Amino acid sequence: MAAELHVELVAADRSVWSGEATLVVARTTSGDIGVMPGHQPLLGVLESGPVTIRTSDGSTVVAAVHGGFISFADDKLSLLAEIAELSDEIDVQRAERALERAKSDADASAERRADVRLRAVAR
Repeated sequence: MAAELHVELVAADRSVWSGEATLVVARTTSGDIGVMPGHQPLLGVLESGPVTIRTSDGSTVVAAVHGGFISFADDKLSLLAEIAELSDEIDVQRAERALERAKSDADASAERRADVRLRAVAR
């Protein structure tokens, strides 16, 4: 059996995804980080960006994450996000409209959120 880590992706309002994985890639304030079983313990601040989870069965779960924290110890990874949406929960047309509206309003943070949502769907 391949080495695994237990992953919990939690948003402020709900548990988004939980399961076993072989790799998780997330964006932190220090840059993108990949976490595999046996990784050194870490604690970091999440930036807005897609989080990619390679599950133990070989499938891939992608979520749009906006802020929060990442911690890893003893092959347990916690992603505690302010906002998180799985890619299959994202309404692409709504996200595209939000991106256009944010651009026309010159709202940089809304533009970044919409862009992250669209990048999560594209993966």
